[in-house]
Amino acid sequence: MKKALFCALLIITTVSCDWIGNTPSFGDDFITYTIKAGQHEVEKNVNTPFTASSLRFQVVFDSSCIYKTAIPENQFDINKLYGFSDCSSQHQNNSARFGWNWYEGAIHIFAYTYANGVREAKELGTAELNETSSFKISLDDKSYVFSYHGVDTKMPRHCSGGVGIAYKLLPYFGGDEVAPHEMKIKIRNL
Repeated sequence: MKKALFCALLIITTVSCDWIGNTPSFGDDFITYTIKAGQHEVEKNVNTPFTASSLRFQVVFDSSCIYKTAIPENQFDINKLYGFSDCSSQHQNNSARFGWNWYEGAIHIFAYTYANGVREAKELGTAELNETSSFKISLDDKSYVFSYHGVDTKMPRHCSGGVGIAYKLLPYFGGDEVAPHEMKIKIRNL
């Protein structure tokens, strides 16, 4: 009886995990987001609902994130990493997310927001290739608080209270240009 019960649970668990898809393997709960060459968005980009008052995650950038833009000044464009829309509006009206780019031999990290349609960005530091970096965005009444390398940076927010009807914002390459080659970014929600 115990053996039959164990087998039934094993079958149910296996079927459930296969049905969910994109479930990280045990021991590695990072999800790898891929931006194909010639694209801006990650594969299978879907609007996942977001309802929390903060977003904590870890990221690993690898050597695929080293790039050179076709137009030199576009090297300073900020690629989008991860965040959320806000104030029950589209993300180009109200949102908070981290951004990144590659220049001068390093991954540079930015706070990147829209508040009532006004875009603002602040550089927060750098990230090492193949190292795990921790990030957090939280809501603080009329501001977003970006936490990176133990430093909190406030950015203006248009509304107060919860995010309302909102969605997660996944990695996006550009600016003006599309990804010059395939890029992979690993993200683990905390």
